[in-house]
Amino acid sequence: MPVSSSSALALAARLRVDSDDELVALLRAREVRDSGIRDFFDLAEKLLDPASIQLALSRLDRPTLAVVSALGSGATTGDDRALRVAREWGLVVETDGIWSTFDAVTNVLQGWPAIGLPSAAELAEPAPTTLEPVSTVDLAVTDAAASDRAFTTTAGVAEIVAAVERTPARELARGGIALPDSRRLAEAASVDLADVPALQRIAENAGLIALEGGFWFASDGANDWMLRSTAERWSTLAGAWLERLPDDIRELLGDRSRALWGEHFEEYLRWFFPAGGERMLERVETHTRAAALLGIIVNQAPSSPGTALLSSGVDVAAEVMATHFPREVDGVYLQHDLTIVSPGPLEPALDARLRTMADIESRALASTYRMSSSSLNRALSLGETAASITAFLEGISLTGIPQPLAYVIAESAARYGLVRVGTVDQELVPGVAGSVVRRAYVRSSDESLLRTIRVDQGLSPLSLTEASDGRLTSRFDAATVFWALADARYPVIAEAADGSVLSLERARPPQAARATATDHAVSIVERLRLLAYEEPGAHGAAWIEHQLDVAIRAKVTITVTVTMPDGTDIHYLVQPTSLASGRLRALDRTSDIERTLPLSHITAVTGA
Repeated sequence: MPVSSSSALALAARLRVDSDDELVALLRAREVRDSGIRDFFDLAEKLLDPASIQLALSRLDRPTLAVVSALGSGATTGDDRALRVAREWGLVVETDGIWSTFDAVTNVLQGWPAIGLPSAAELAEPAPTTLEPVSTVDLAVTDAAASDRAFTTTAGVAEIVAAVERTPARELARGGIALPDSRRLAEAASVDLADVPALQRIAENAGLIALEGGFWFASDGANDWMLRSTAERWSTLAGAWLERLPDDIRELLGDRSRALWGEHFEEYLRWFFPAGGERMLERVETHTRAAALLGIIVNQAPSSPGTALLSSGVDVAAEVMATHFPREVDGVYLQHDLTIVSPGPLEPALDARLRTMADIESRALASTYRMSSSSLNRALSLGETAASITAFLEGISLTGIPQPLAYVIAESAARYGLVRVGTVDQELVPGVAGSVVRRAYVRSSDESLLRTIRVDQGLSPLSLTEASDGRLTSRFDAATVFWALADARYPVIAEAADGSVLSLERARPPQAARATATDHAVSIVERLRLLAYEEPGAHGAAWIEHQLDVAIRAKVTITVTVTMPDGTDIHYLVQPTSLASGRLRALDRTSDIERTLPLSHITAVTGA
């Protein structure tokens, strides 16, 4: 049943005893951002504003709306889930086991037919379409397409993670990855440029990449993920998708997890969210687009792994998807042109190590890698040797090691370290104390190579100059110089003062100071708590006086409880008219007389 015109009093009383977490959840759901809210009455009036109520109702599904509407027509209970949701949104209240809605909510719902939205009777009608189960024949076709899509997406995400691990991708100030980096990621993942944002979001949602200091980096857990099987990788991505599903959409998709969606799905969505309009359609489609990329659905029909995911969880879904993925292989073909062909998806551990010494050239069910002096130099800088590289390749080769490849390995190992980078103290002014600075140097026994480095236009930002001892020096630190030379594919190593080899990690840019988005809900709750009255309990004198002030301004009828000297309580149904000198003047609605009640004896105020 609807709460009377004292709705603000009832809602304010409820808000006052809600926990901080409940209040924050309510304010976020209702998108309340008004900084002028001074107390719980202000908040209650804000929530009961017709425009705010209409916005809230537009976000709710039809079963919940039907229950709220029924309460406004006299019902006192309903479906537990719907009641819980409606309470979380501040649309209903429960007192002594009896549920009721606010008259402001009922008024908005009663006005719906005039604006083309369903009436209370129409909200209670069943769904307009019957769910058609997926046939066995169609399911086989769906599963084949789903596994192909899931495999492609999982492999694409892996390539993006590997690409940003090697070279971070720059985020634009207005959002989105910079175009040159987007093209690089698209090439690495073998996808269209337009598909990069979707794969990026899937990787981000799964915690595989993260934005830091304006650049996208591989996360700390990405390496572990890269060493898992394809099915296990997919499990992580699908699990992240499922975890991010809002409850109402999860229920919606769960109900249709074994049924065709087809052309009637949009019609069903419009029925399910009658006041949601295009916004709710877009909200659902955002999640279903990702589901399509992950093979959870295909052409608006759930796959077997998708059904398992929505009904039984990610572990069962991963087992089902694993049966459809191609078998991983542990052997490759080494070619005379320095390419390496994998006849199927290479086992993750083998693939990870092969990538340290070879660049991936094309990725599909049969992938192609290519070795070069540059890729081998990368492996050597990570601690590999000619012997360890050769032993690894012999272990996975189905054809032995061709002579051209063996020659490149030996030559690269021989040239490795031909260019060395270190740090030296240099006097800016000879003989003057305090003029010593630390500079990076570049040295090589190959004078021709050193001259090439000095005139390399790609290295001009390093400002390399020739010192008196023949070395090149730079005002930048050794790590910056080292990675610039490594990216330019010179056979460079970093060395300590004694000539021993140092292992350098590419430094991340410093965390930029970014403005933290204001959480309006938390701010409002904190302010309400600071301004709350200090008297304990729901019946403090200041709280009661404030309730009476609101009732006087709103000209509403309330029930006041007066405690007599002997401890007995008397309840008066009154319309307050004034409050002064510690006394309440009010019209008694039962006896139709004016009463004057001492404020000190009023111990409770409730809605009529």
